[in-house]
Amino acid sequence: MLRSAIVGSTGYAGLELTRLLLRHPRVVPPLLLSRESQASEDQERRELFSPVDGTMIPIHPFSWDLLKKHDIELLFLATPHEVSRAWVPEALERGLRVVDLSGAWRLQNPDYRAVYKFSDEGAAADAVLSRAVFGMPELHREQIRDAQLIANPGCYPTAVILALMPLLRDGLIDLDHGIISDSKSGVTGAGKKPSQGTHFAEVSENFRAYGVFTHRHTGEILEQLELTPEQMTFSVHLLPIRRGILSSIYFHLRQKAGNAEIEASLRRFHAGNCFIRIFHPPRLPELQHVAYTNFCDVGWTLSPEGKRVMMVCCIDNLGKGAAGQAVQNMNVMYGWDETEGLIG
Repeated sequence: MLRSAIVGSTGYAGLELTRLLLRHPRVVPPLLLSRESQASEDQERRELFSPVDGTMIPIHPFSWDLLKKHDIELLFLATPHEVSRAWVPEALERGLRVVDLSGAWRLQNPDYRAVYKFSDEGAAADAVLSRAVFGMPELHREQIRDAQLIANPGCYPTAVILALMPLLRDGLIDLDHGIISDSKSGVTGAGKKPSQGTHFAEVSENFRAYGVFTHRHTGEILEQLELTPEQMTFSVHLLPIRRGILSSIYFHLRQKAGNAEIEASLRRFHAGNCFIRIFHPPRLPELQHVAYTNFCDVGWTLSPEGKRVMMVCCIDNLGKGAAGQAVQNMNVMYGWDETEGLIG
């Protein structure tokens, strides 16, 4: 039985991760830690109402000694990226394996990384970054198995990369025409810290675009798909729902094709990827079918002349887009079936 710890269990992704690990058949109930080194006076931050059985779970102030005392082997960080940047180097030095749900270690390209404005750029950070594996099993399964540091992907990138990668690898997409990814997310994707834009009165009965040409997940998509900024337009919108991401992706094919060729490309690439569900036209994925799961549903519609494609990809932003993918990565790291604790 694996002993793990979670820092940040009171956030949306951290709470979902806690729920999944409490039900996992190969994991001891996780040790929950707060970022603060001293106990908070706020009762909510010292105890967590269990999402599984309703009991109260203590949340301990973070301590390296406490991790050692509990024989923790795997550390999950559901923390802001600056916390992960500060703590991951020491965690690796102490021999811990880490799954980091922040954006701290996802980006190799310094131009894309600049959006985070990290203050610790340099040789030491580069040494850690060289050990980080982008935690998308469908792309990097073999590297994940032996990795000490997993950089869990972002939610928006997951819903774009898994849809586009097969057709890009097969050279089917006409990049001269460019790709447009129009993505929409539920409010939990913005995190738990309140802001004016996520207040109920601002979100309910509303729908808006944000982060136009500046969204920090853009570089993550470009880096993994090996595209230039000119080859993709990535837009994001806030849906008046709690959870879920639907990406509508538009592109031209290099040559006229039929549905059979598109389907063959998707099924060939995703053969053996247990969480990818491919929808044959005219059916398209919907958010209701991925809610509270780790599934990624991909479907498409081909234009009558056979050269334009509208692709739809749906995930749960807290599932495959965060906590579910983190558990899937853990399963790969320890040689377990990828579905353990995620299906059934």
